[in-house]
Amino acid sequence: MLLTISTNIRPATELGFLLHKHPDRYQIFNLSFGKAHVFYPQANEETCSACLLLDIDAIAMAKGRSREYGHLLSQYVNDRPYVASSFMSVAISKVFRSAMSGICNDRPELVETEIPLTARIDVLPVRGAEGLVNRFFEPLGYSVESIPHQLDTEFEDWGESPYCSVTIKGTKKLSELLTHLYVLIPVFDNQKHYFVSDDEIEKLISKSEDWLKNHPEKDFVIRRYLKNRPSLVRQAMARLVGDEEASAETVSGDRNEEQLEKTMSLNDQRLGAVVAVLKASGARQVIDLGCGEGKLLRKLLSDWQFERIVGMDVSIRSLEIASKRLKLERLPPKQAERVELIHGSLMYRDRRFEGFDAAAVVEVIEHLDPTRLAAFERVLFQYSKPKTIVLTTPNCEYNVKWESLPAGQFRHSDHRFEWTREEFQAWANRIASEYSYQVRFLPIGDDDPIVGSPTQMAVFE
Repeated sequence: MLLTISTNIRPATELGFLLHKHPDRYQIFNLSFGKAHVFYPQANEETCSACLLLDIDAIAMAKGRSREYGHLLSQYVNDRPYVASSFMSVAISKVFRSAMSGICNDRPELVETEIPLTARIDVLPVRGAEGLVNRFFEPLGYSVESIPHQLDTEFEDWGESPYCSVTIKGTKKLSELLTHLYVLIPVFDNQKHYFVSDDEIEKLISKSEDWLKNHPEKDFVIRRYLKNRPSLVRQAMARLVGDEEASAETVSGDRNEEQLEKTMSLNDQRLGAVVAVLKASGARQVIDLGCGEGKLLRKLLSDWQFERIVGMDVSIRSLEIASKRLKLERLPPKQAERVELIHGSLMYRDRRFEGFDAAAVVEVIEHLDPTRLAAFERVLFQYSKPKTIVLTTPNCEYNVKWESLPAGQFRHSDHRFEWTREEFQAWANRIASEYSYQVRFLPIGDDDPIVGSPTQMAVFE
């Protein structure tokens, strides 16, 4: 894969200072996935072009990648060594780090100067939507030329491939051009070569905050950049454009789930069952982990057995809604003293979660990535360790009872999994054994003799 950056500023060789790469030197940089080569095919007063060529180690890349590429042959026969993808973005950030950060001690005034720049990408995989190249780059002030390549020139009836040679031109700061390429190249491809975690949000915001929030395709860019992971997308949107807009998708998903369960008032039954178990346990201090908009908190607040009630959620927007619904600012002093809302995460030990008689985790764990359940288990069962834990989650076996829910689809767009009764009980029994709890299981909702109840509850004591 090849990226060529050119300028005709006078003298054009100033590009070498901006890139921190001398035009007379051929340089090689070692990367975890291969080598990056930097060279100048043309460098004179009138025109200067710098090339970044990636030489991907296909064998090293194949190691440990069987799950991504599906079967053995496709680990070795694929387009990764040849197309501009997340590999190119990583190379840009490593090889041109100072240039992308806008640092040039030799030409500080030039760093802040917009100069005529051309970037050519050979080749760019454009997957999933028509006109993406123009839709992404033109709003940023570039002119765009995209030349598609045929699948095979000897078999024209096979049509065009998803690969294009793309040239963009604009008068920009070099740091702006590199940043735009860094963010957008992997978005076209939609296949990052590394695991996408919370760290990617920081990378995205730091590199795009100044321009992405006003981009007409910001939703598409954010989703693709974060590999369509709903929880990460919501966090990024909240950081970039504010909680109101970012919460729209969550609210929509919640409304769909509520509509699905409305006919049987399942949510009321679920909350009622949780409160009943908490009351029977004799708990006086209760924490609701993942309290959302405060529906359970409101029920707990109406019962004076519960002397201290804490609601925790990772979403600041949800906590704001909970505060309004509970009318915290207008509560009598004695009522207000009983309830507290805190911002936190179930992924990290937090001493504020400790010292409670009971914890409620209502319809929360299915929103966690399976790979992060182990962290959740330690936070709740090892460190917080309340006397009683009430945990509910959907029973996916019951989904067949809802005609409006397509087969194989989860009840909520943000659910990362939904367990059968056997899977849930196996998990809960293991947890109880590891952390010295006793566990019992209760059905919530209509208990069908074949598929069970829509919600399953585990009570750890």
